[in-house]
Amino acid sequence: MRNFIYCSACVCLFFCSATVHPDEWVSLFNGKNLENWKVGANAATFRIEDGMIVANGPVAHLFYDGDVKQHNFKNFEFKADVMTTAGSNSGIYFHTVYQDKSWPKKGYEVQVNNSHTDWRRSGSLYGIQDVKEVFIKDNEWFTEYIKVEGKRVIIKLNDKTVVDYTEPDDLKRDANNEGRVISSGSFALQGHDPNSKVYFKNIMVKALPD
Repeated sequence: MRNFIYCSACVCLFFCSATVHPDEWVSLFNGKNLENWKVGANAATFRIEDGMIVANGPVAHLFYDGDVKQHNFKNFEFKADVMTTAGSNSGIYFHTVYQDKSWPKKGYEVQVNNSHTDWRRSGSLYGIQDVKEVFIKDNEWFTEYIKVEGKRVIIKLNDKTVVDYTEPDDLKRDANNEGRVISSGSFALQGHDPNSKVYFKNIMVKALPD
């Protein structure tokens, strides 16, 4: 009979869901429910439908709150499959933190909008480096990709680079946008308004060395 020595560190190494290896894509959404995600006001804006997250309702934000990197990402690659419907608006925040209501004050927003009245289109680093051209049609799935490494942000739509932004070292934001800086934090999906209906699936992240 062999004697085994219990080692909590080893157990975590092999079984802990928070362990993330470089160059490994990890799913943040199980396709079944909103486990590991957190929403405050207007929670009914988000629901699960056929393995997708649907954002449709009053202003609300759904924050990743799970164990992967303890929902605190600095350098990363992120991608999600997204589909808009006519006149819809949404967004994907990064380097943000849970907020019970209103628009997140911390972090950057990557726009999801192909036909809304807001002229900033999908792929925009909202209010920082905006995209005016429409690359995606409503009711068609596309992949929105975000890479943050150091001060550099790259955004792609279906492998086409639409934003390549480097945050200046001497950056100074006004009082209303002081949280729009490279730091670290979680991701959030946006529910913009009752007339907007946007679908998300295959939400993945790859941690990069900090």
